[in-house]
Amino acid sequence: MLLRFTKMHGLGNDFMVLDLVSQHAHIQPKHAKQWGNRNTGIGFDQLLLVEAPSNPEVDFRYRIFNSDGSEVEQCGNGARCFARFVLDKRLTAKKLIRVETRSGIIELDVRNDGQICVNMGAPRLVPADIPFQADAQALSYPLQVEAQSVEVAAVSMGNPHAVLRVDDIDSAPVHELGPKIEQHPRFPLRVNVGFLQVIDRSRAQLRVWERGAGETQACGTGACAAAVAAISQGWMDSPVSIDLPGGRLCIEWGGPGQPVLMTGPAVRVYEGQVRL
Repeated sequence: MLLRFTKMHGLGNDFMVLDLVSQHAHIQPKHAKQWGNRNTGIGFDQLLLVEAPSNPEVDFRYRIFNSDGSEVEQCGNGARCFARFVLDKRLTAKKLIRVETRSGIIELDVRNDGQICVNMGAPRLVPADIPFQADAQALSYPLQVEAQSVEVAAVSMGNPHAVLRVDDIDSAPVHELGPKIEQHPRFPLRVNVGFLQVIDRSRAQLRVWERGAGETQACGTGACAAAVAAISQGWMDSPVSIDLPGGRLCIEWGGPGQPVLMTGPAVRVYEGQVRL
């Protein structure tokens, strides 16, 4: 059978989006891995599935597969593309959309200027909730990576993140330390790794090694986690602008227990069909 899909991106973090509300198919990890290959498939960082909700209080169910076939809990840049997609496909006329994910319910607000604000919910900072192995909660933790010790903040935005502060984003050891920290045994479900350079109280630069995808042009949940880490440790004040290789996100956070609000663009690239 042929399935219609849309290729989209949020600041260069790119997605294949499938409408499984008006189309019916059983998507498996092997399909994400096959289609995600940039040489022999469509090529993407994540596959996004739009499904009918199981919860009557929400509008859609949102599922995410990495290009290696692993299913993950959350994707912030994908959430903005999800909102743009369901409006463009006339699956809803709402501008405030409630979506269920593996990590809970999020709200997507499509604004008149085309920007999309995602209420990502409150960050989880208790180690067991991330999950991260630590004796007690702290603002940051020493992490032994082979012969090197690095200091990381551990944050869950529905998916786990480790955030390292660096002096120079261009020379940050993203491809050296990223995969080692991703697979570190203290993160039992693996982890996304953010390398953060603070420019001033309101602006920072970020590169992210994403779990199951490698370095991407942008990571929405990574920007949220980095903002939470920076505000918690007194480096920055909300709201903050996070510059990623693909562009800028605005992040607002009022402190512990408060939701993180992420605002940025979503772009449709092309439409296509793929054989299942």
